[in-house]
Amino acid sequence: MAKRSTLLQSCSKLIGDRRGNFGMMAAILIPVLFASGGVAIDMTNMMMAKNQLQDATDAAGLAAASALVNDGLTIEQAKVLAKDFVKSQMQSSKMSPEELLALEQALSSGTVVDITEQKALVGNNKTYTVNVTAKYNLPLNALTRLIGQETAEIGTVSKSLSSTEAKNALSMFLVLDRSGSMGEDTSTVNKDAPTKTYTYDCSYYSGKKYISKTCTGTETNYITKIEALKTAAANLLLQLKTADSTSTLVRTGSVSYNNAMQTASSLAWGTSAVSTYVNALTATGATDSSAAFKNSYNSLMAKNSAGALKEEAEHKIKNGQVPKKYIVFMTDGENNYYNGTQSSANGDKSDAETLKYCASARTAGITVFSIAFMAPDRGKTLLKACATTAENYFAAEDADQLTAAFKYIGEKASSMTVRLTN
Repeated sequence: MAKRSTLLQSCSKLIGDRRGNFGMMAAILIPVLFASGGVAIDMTNMMMAKNQLQDATDAAGLAAASALVNDGLTIEQAKVLAKDFVKSQMQSSKMSPEELLALEQALSSGTVVDITEQKALVGNNKTYTVNVTAKYNLPLNALTRLIGQETAEIGTVSKSLSSTEAKNALSMFLVLDRSGSMGEDTSTVNKDAPTKTYTYDCSYYSGKKYISKTCTGTETNYITKIEALKTAAANLLLQLKTADSTSTLVRTGSVSYNNAMQTASSLAWGTSAVSTYVNALTATGATDSSAAFKNSYNSLMAKNSAGALKEEAEHKIKNGQVPKKYIVFMTDGENNYYNGTQSSANGDKSDAETLKYCASARTAGITVFSIAFMAPDRGKTLLKACATTAENYFAAEDADQLTAAFKYIGEKASSMTVRLTN
């Protein structure tokens, strides 16, 4: 009984003695506090990582959707593009090579791209749905690992839609400047061949003896205006071809001009004839746009032997639709010729005649897009007045802007759209 009483007294003293309690509590709580701090840091990192991954999957979806309708990629090619896009968007210069490799491997296996294609019941419209899901394990910091959590899974989902809509059939005529100034350099360097070799006479005298010698040097290789025009026109034609791969909805024609109208490429189904025509253009002569623009208007408004508008009749037979009509008018200069005679006054006559048919086109419901390519003020004034609306006029100051203008016109005419749905 005495032993039991002694034991109870000892326990009571131990409980009542608080001198070691702080140390015990600290030993228990400090790891918990450290782990809590680690979790707070990791929560911030996880939110940042999720936002970055969401941006990457959104961008990848839009890139793939756009490439399907604008660049003619196959579904499998678009899937590869999207996966590569996610990986490239998630890379950071702050990462070590080992971290970059680990992240790339994780995203390679953790990114899934699903693309479905839906064809319209009428015409050749296509709608693409691009779903991009991505996930990877984000390493947690050492403090969070105290509670046994090594990584946290980050995942996002993105959905994009794109469509090629050619519901309204169209007939388009290109009116292109091929005057001598189109042979001049732009300010855009040729990316495929940034330098070119040139030769010069470097003959010299050695004493009284004349030594004939030719030397070579290198200089920056700029894209010429005519080369830029060919690239830009090809981009526009690609938009039309992509929207109408069977050549049953789109008819195109083209005419070029310098100091006189050149032989035109008549309106025909598809884009191949115009593509060949544009690629053969050379830059020579002065400038008179009047006859060429008149030809484009007359071609779109021509009547057949039955007295019906030829373009409407052609489309009715082929696709049963009434076509939307377009003229794309481009110059890099200003008119200085009219009816084979050069003078400032004749330039005014050419302007007046061109504007006369611009007005006729507007009255007839023909949409006129105009592009002033590195043109002087007078040329810009003419093209601005000729465009159907202010939004249909473009002032391109380099090759890239010219390509962008032609591409926009192609997309606008063929109604190609790309949008992010969530």
